[in-house]
Amino acid sequence: MIQLNDLTKAYRTDEVETVALDHVTLGIERGEFAAIMGPSGCGKSTLLNIIGMLDNPSSGEYLFLGENVAGYPEAKLANIRKKHIGFIFQSFNLIDELTVFENIELALLYHDIPARERRERVTAVMDKVGIAHRAKHMPGQLSGGQQQRVAVARAVVGNQSLILADEPTGNLDSAHGQEVMEMLQQLNDEGTTIVMVTHSASHADYAKRTINLFDGRIVNESLRAA
Repeated sequence: MIQLNDLTKAYRTDEVETVALDHVTLGIERGEFAAIMGPSGCGKSTLLNIIGMLDNPSSGEYLFLGENVAGYPEAKLANIRKKHIGFIFQSFNLIDELTVFENIELALLYHDIPARERRERVTAVMDKVGIAHRAKHMPGQLSGGQQQRVAVARAVVGNQSLILADEPTGNLDSAHGQEVMEMLQQLNDEGTTIVMVTHSASHADYAKRTINLFDGRIVNESLRAA
């Protein structure tokens, strides 16, 4: 599904160049659950942003479903993101003025989907993540765990095949964090490809493969024991 070949990302100013990713080669198979780990500043979020087409590499190839998207214009990348990729962030990124239902439905408004189908999809995904009873509540009326459930629902309501999660449990206590990880594992069991950045070794254990970064390079990978 994803293949990065000799990919580099550098940020330049007039006086200094900072290399965030240094000749990274990485493949993610369809249906995989991969965790990306490493110390702060090692390039984890940069890597996730490039995989999510929110940033472009400075050099190298990025093949998504066999198509080299490195260097594509933003409009073309946006269309690919809309069709294939859902995002889950540490900070939830919900809109305070919208209800739970409306926050989830927002992800479908960019698609040419009739209102009735939107309602059916949102209702089904709220049931799936256990948040249907909060449909008319505002984000400020929810616990952190409930807000992240809404964020997960928003990420999957469009039937995206790839979910990118950036520290999805970072703002949650251990119990709510475990709930979110179990939801991600269920989605993966149903066929969704998941790439997750995390600092938590216990949460990385939910993934089938852990990729460790250091100074912008992949230093090792490990597979979860069956």
